[in-house]
Amino acid sequence: MAKITFMGAGSTVFARNVLGDCMCSPALCDSEIALYDIDRKRLEDSEIILNAINKNVNEGRARIKTYLGVENRKDALRNATFVVDAIQVGGYDPCTITDFEIPKKFGLRQTIADTLGIGGIMRGLRTIPVLEGFARDMEEVCPDALFLNYTNPMGILSGYMQRYTDVKTVGLCHSVQVCSEKLLEKLDMKDKLEGRVETIAGINHMAWLLDIKDKDGNDLYPEIRRRAAEMNASQKHDDMVRFEYIKHLGYYCTESSEHNAEYNPFFIKSKYPELIEKFNIPLDEYPRRCIEQIKGWEEERNSILKDGKITHDRSKEYASYIMESIVTNQPYKIGGNVINNGSIENLPADACVEVPCLVDGTGVNPCRVGRLPVQLAAMNMSNINVQLLTIEAAATKKKEYIYQAAMMDPHTGAELSIDDIVKMCDELIDAHGDYMKMYK
Repeated sequence: MAKITFMGAGSTVFARNVLGDCMCSPALCDSEIALYDIDRKRLEDSEIILNAINKNVNEGRARIKTYLGVENRKDALRNATFVVDAIQVGGYDPCTITDFEIPKKFGLRQTIADTLGIGGIMRGLRTIPVLEGFARDMEEVCPDALFLNYTNPMGILSGYMQRYTDVKTVGLCHSVQVCSEKLLEKLDMKDKLEGRVETIAGINHMAWLLDIKDKDGNDLYPEIRRRAAEMNASQKHDDMVRFEYIKHLGYYCTESSEHNAEYNPFFIKSKYPELIEKFNIPLDEYPRRCIEQIKGWEEERNSILKDGKITHDRSKEYASYIMESIVTNQPYKIGGNVINNGSIENLPADACVEVPCLVDGTGVNPCRVGRLPVQLAAMNMSNINVQLLTIEAAATKKKEYIYQAAMMDPHTGAELSIDDIVKMCDELIDAHGDYMKMYK
């Protein structure tokens, strides 16, 4: 019987999806589930909701326990088979607000700021010490557990865990498994969905749809390129940045246009303010989402619990399928975030890459992809540089690596002088207080 520990179980909707999925698996339905968080109210909400799913969907077969606070963390992790991580260190208020408002003073605008850019750098640096604590506890009380990381910035956090701890780690995102499906639906090519074959590889949020064929082996990219160019030229829509990637780079990538607008120097430019409207870029998007989610949580909670008749259908999240595959030794393919070590030949060996992986009883096994088209590798490298420097800052506690990470960030470096980058970093470090005290 497996033990599944969920770190950050107060992320109730996400915990519901992942753990509800586990309860829908015959191989996992009788697992011990440990819910861990530092927020008592959100932990209690999750416990209520998951107990209801366990009763209504799973005939009460899972054993659910809660663990509140750092003092109970080792007990939550003890003898775990799998550990799922979904945390946000510092929360929306004050840390996310800080990550947007201070850069804005320097003229630097962002959309999501959780994966790259100055916001992603700061989020990574304040999250790594918490993950370091998780790792040391895991090395002591569940050394053979698999750590399934869903927390952003994915490449920075997973890469740190994989290089600087002994914890077996795979980073997981939602975007690989829906990438081509959403693209074909957007381009009115739904008839090509069934039986399609594809290859996706790169880095998290910028993994490339390298090839896609229909069930008869016909290359779908020529028609995709034609329709995407026509759509961008004729109408406003919510995926214009990625369609512009197709036009100029030749390929589509996994994560949304609002994310990718800030991963490069091309779209958010103070000298070209008209690009924001032209490419329908939602500046300050993540704070808006946070406000809406906070405001709507009670209503969502009440809706989920309505009449106690909560149910659950298995989602597309990878986590439960990975656990099931390892427990049963039945092969399963995922897109996972792993240390490169040659999977992609023209990216650094110590980069965290997102590539096809085969999962079975031996664990998560990355596949060899070969070389990316040079322009795609170049795009990935512009992000990897930031990730590796941020990891170096976390590992050494040297502030100059933070400055260098921000300097190498494509968007930040294109907009600000070096002096302003240093000033902005110093102001952010001061504003984040104890979260960043090791850099003062």
